[in-house]
Amino acid sequence: MALMRKLIATSSVVVIFLVSTVFARNILQILSENEDGICTSMVETQGYGCEEHKVTTDDGYILSLQRIPKGISGKTATKPPVLLQHGLLMDGITWLLSPPDESLAFILVDDGYDVWIANTRGTKYSQGHISLSSQDPAYWEWSWDELVDFDLPATFKYVHDQTGQKLHYVGHSLGTLIAFGALSENKLVDMLRSAALLSPIAYLGQIKSPLAKSASQDFIAEGLYWLGIHEFDPRGEAVVKLLEKICQDPSSNCSNLMNSFTGPNCCVNSSITDLFLEHEPQATATKNMVHIAQMTRKGTIEKFDYGSDEENKKHYGQPNPPQYIMSNIPNDMPLFLAYGGKDYLSDVNDVKILLNKLQDHDPNKLVVQYREDYAHADFVFGTNAKEVIYNSIMAFFKLN
Repeated sequence: MALMRKLIATSSVVVIFLVSTVFARNILQILSENEDGICTSMVETQGYGCEEHKVTTDDGYILSLQRIPKGISGKTATKPPVLLQHGLLMDGITWLLSPPDESLAFILVDDGYDVWIANTRGTKYSQGHISLSSQDPAYWEWSWDELVDFDLPATFKYVHDQTGQKLHYVGHSLGTLIAFGALSENKLVDMLRSAALLSPIAYLGQIKSPLAKSASQDFIAEGLYWLGIHEFDPRGEAVVKLLEKICQDPSSNCSNLMNSFTGPNCCVNSSITDLFLEHEPQATATKNMVHIAQMTRKGTIEKFDYGSDEENKKHYGQPNPPQYIMSNIPNDMPLFLAYGGKDYLSDVNDVKILLNKLQDHDPNKLVVQYREDYAHADFVFGTNAKEVIYNSIMAFFKLN
């Protein structure tokens, strides 16, 4: 009963945390989604050719993958493949929401790259499984450890096998975290040319977002998990109704919730808001949210903590979760890291911890770019991101 009273008492924090994933003035208007695939709904509508692919992981999840093989001119790509990996509560549409001259996927393909867009398990177009339904609790029994162990290797291998080439990688937010985890365990190395990591997340102990900190400190994700809510769905009917009640309160400023969560983004154009709401935010596993909350409380980057020595021993053969050792990332792996001074999630001080762990990295293979005015979402939605970030990424790719 004490636990139940605590969960009820903190329910408002759950809602606020969920609200923070949606940045919109009319936050309650969840628009009907186009049931076609990403190629049909987001790429071909812009005049580009697109291919839909499916990848099956070793643990049975069936992932959606899109390929844009030609630029707007119709010319086939002549440069190596690039895999784009989205962040938390998003999917591959992240890279396609802005106009073509501002969206990284279109910018890369128009520059001659063979562009592939990943979608992690649990997102709308990656809810397949060889034996489970997404309605089964067992389907959602995973955290980002499984993205490191299964999703990313399967996607890399598929692109590598399809193209016969090593690939460049671009990750944002969670997409950087799983890359760090994989590279620290020597995964992907033989298939990777270079990695560009935007809003890099390896350590979360100093995040500035009051909403994310409150959710972590109050064990909100753990509460949902203990209650048997295995799918973390910010667009669920119950949440939408709660949002309506909160946003009717004159003291609630729902238009600024994105900034409250991600930091004061300097350069996100509000014109993409309606388009954003057609597709995002996406579901993830509650266990994944628990894992991230553990990172914020501990300030470490390690595997999922099962909460007791006994349970950890069952999974890892030791009482504590194994750490991902950042200094184990190959010193000659070309890395491009870009972070912002206003980012509430990829905090400057946490990035400094990461850079300290990489201090022995070959300086000729590590490029670090800092933008004082950028927050978390600017790196994927910023109207000037091409000029200040993406051009630098393409220059980095040409060297590697």
